Amino acid sequence: MLDAFQLAFMQRAMVASVVVGALASYFGVFVVQRRLSFLGVGLSHAAFGGVALGLLLQVDPMWVALPFTVVVALGINVVTHRGDIAGDTAIGIFFAVAIALGVVFLALTPRYTADAFAYLFGSILAVQTSDVWLVGGIAAITLLLLPMWGRWAYASFDRDLARAGRVPVQRDDLLLSVLLAVTIVASVKIAGIILVAAFLVIPAATARLLTSRFRSMTILSVSIGSFTAAGGLVLSYVFDIPSGATIVLFQALLFFLAFVFHR
Repeated sequence: MLDAFQLAFMQRAMVASVVVGALASYFGVFVVQRRLSFLGVGLSHAAFGGVALGLLLQVDPMWVALPFTVVVALGINVVTHRGDIAGDTAIGIFFAVAIALGVVFLALTPRYTADAFAYLFGSILAVQTSDVWLVGGIAAITLLLLPMWGRWAYASFDRDLARAGRVPVQRDDLLLSVLLAVTIVASVKIAGIILVAAFLVIPAATARLLTSRFRSMTILSVSIGSFTAAGGLVLSYVFDIPSGATIVLFQALLFFLAFVFHR
């Protein structure tokens, strides 16, 4: 085991998985508290359109999926806030359009199967140095924006009161959606497009069962996300099974244990 983690690709995988686990769990508390789990699913599947476009253009799919998913997140916010459309309806529309575009892009791409499956189901051992830098950059931006936590938390519990207190709720929502989209794209190589939403929801839901304070929920969620990412990677190596799925199953195990304890 120790010899395995002396290899460069295993070190990159560990760093990327722990940081992504912490980031996704941090933003996941707002997703769970605001009951926006479908937004996480929608944005993760929207990344599929960007990945497919990257494969078609023969450039790194991550760098194409990043702006593509951000545009989708902004589009959902604009339609929700400026139109007479419910949030889940807007998510469903953009989710369907992104998936349809992805299917078209893949149909136009020769010999796409192997690369497409790697992004659909995750390939953490294929994490490159550029991916680690991307994750590190997102983590640095998140740390700089930690003062925003209070305003996001305020709006999560009472949006009307936050507006009355002159909090720019709509602008804060846009920023949160962009950061959520960027985090989801960074998580794609680890968990895969199909499972990445679990990184957002399960650690935060587990933390919510274990504490009644939002600050404690945030800290506990980040801790669970980091721990399960590292532990899941080790277990996947020991049992020789897919890393992303192992991490999600480890998170689910902790959730059900917390559920029993909470009951």
